[in-house]
Amino acid sequence: MLDTLRIRNLALVTDLTLELGAGYNAISGETGAGKSILIGALNLVLGERADRTLIRAEADQCTVEAAFDVATLDAPLAEFLEEHGLEPCEENQLLLKRTFTMAGSNRQFVNGSATTLVVLKQIGEWLVDVHGAHDHQSLLHPARQLDILDAFGGLQTPRDAFAELMRRRAEIEKAKADLVVDEATYAQQLDLLRFQVKEISDAALDPAEEENLDANYQRASNGARLLELCQSARQLVSETDGSLLDRSGDLGRVLADLQQVDESAAALVELHEHARANLQELQTELTAYADRVDIDPAQLHALEERINLTQSLKRKYGGSIEAVLEFGAEAAKKLTVLESRDEELIRLNAELKKLETEILSNGKKLTAQRKKLIPKLTQAVTVHLNDLGFAQSQLDVALTTTAVAAEAKATGLDTVEFQFAPNPGEPARPLRAIASSGELARVMLALKTVLAAEDSIPVLIFDEVDANIGGETAHAVGERMRQIADQRQVLCITHLAPVAALAQTHYVVSKAVIDGRTESNITPLDAHARVEELARMLGGQSTAARKHAEELLK
Repeated sequence: MLDTLRIRNLALVTDLTLELGAGYNAISGETGAGKSILIGALNLVLGERADRTLIRAEADQCTVEAAFDVATLDAPLAEFLEEHGLEPCEENQLLLKRTFTMAGSNRQFVNGSATTLVVLKQIGEWLVDVHGAHDHQSLLHPARQLDILDAFGGLQTPRDAFAELMRRRAEIEKAKADLVVDEATYAQQLDLLRFQVKEISDAALDPAEEENLDANYQRASNGARLLELCQSARQLVSETDGSLLDRSGDLGRVLADLQQVDESAAALVELHEHARANLQELQTELTAYADRVDIDPAQLHALEERINLTQSLKRKYGGSIEAVLEFGAEAAKKLTVLESRDEELIRLNAELKKLETEILSNGKKLTAQRKKLIPKLTQAVTVHLNDLGFAQSQLDVALTTTAVAAEAKATGLDTVEFQFAPNPGEPARPLRAIASSGELARVMLALKTVLAAEDSIPVLIFDEVDANIGGETAHAVGERMRQIADQRQVLCITHLAPVAALAQTHYVVSKAVIDGRTESNITPLDAHARVEELARMLGGQSTAARKHAEELLK
């Protein structure tokens, strides 16, 4: 449930904190006081689009924070938070925050961790269901009506299983479409795949080859220069008058004379001998290196061609040798399938035939379950409609079923149409033929009451769905709200005293001019203030209005 909602710098609100109770919460107030700001704030913190024109004048940014108790939430929230790198809930408290600025930037947080609007919106869909004055229009769509019927019967599991069958059928049909082409296209595909497979296969690529190939090419392309430098080094070491080895001999003789005069110079003689040995080893290695340098134009040409081939294949089939080899393996598989096209088509057709039999079988089972549900749903909804002012009204569900697997949808073989007969003696008409928004709102409320037990969303918000009704019907709407609130937290924004009177907690939204600026605020009402607010909603502060308000509360 929603424990706390804090709003800062949104429209007429400077800084407002609303602490909500469990069960049924009613919110009332004069027209224009700012009741809709609460819905707007909740929509923002649940990931809906932000409108920066709503930021309070002279403020740079707007912030909305919400704290939810998720102890009984029926959703994989903990796994979802971990998967997206977000902090877990402490003591079953989920903290959401949304900030947006006049510059248009958005920042959103879950349990203090920064996240994306997409993630925030997904979490919001698990937490809150908002029904505005026009949201009942979704009832006009047959797909939504089928969802309602299936939700009432808890048919999500068989629906998911049927959708998986349809997904597999789509895969098979795509595979068939890829094979069933005209002969010219078929021949082109074969030629292309054969060329690709042969080109990659003939190249005999090796991922370990590429690094050595570049090094070998560098040596081969610079052979003459390497040989020239090597010869210069050999001359400096040993092959010219005054070379290092010649001068080293002179140095050795001087050091030998030094040792004869002073025995302690023996260490210097030893160091010289090591140095001369290293020079002799360097001479040997330079000779061996020169022998390895191969100035072979044919070898250089071969290395150039190999490098060009590798680069060409990488440009065509992937950015690395591994990617090229993977492409070749996949092309080989496709080639095998195409070369055995007739056999593959026979296999796919057999699999499709078997799958369509399974689709029809499962679809018929789903249809049978729905047929059993329809009388239960219509009877339950009709009871609530009667209480909501539709005496002897009737809700019907027309179900149409196809017997052709090719006409099936992901939801099954069925389409439904909710039909409503508001008055005795009149034929049932589709809901979309009902012109009155008040009638539609009451049908939606009756359906929501029936579905409350199956609905897993913990917070339901009704924003003036009681428009265009009054009298006993208004009292019945309040009863429905209270009934839904036995299993969910309900927030209802209302102008009707009979609807508000049945709430367990009542808040009033008001606005006042403070320091020359208009501000909205919301206040929980005690028993006395509640009587005054209900009297205002009934039309005034007369003794009769207050007495009526007291009677409603009783």
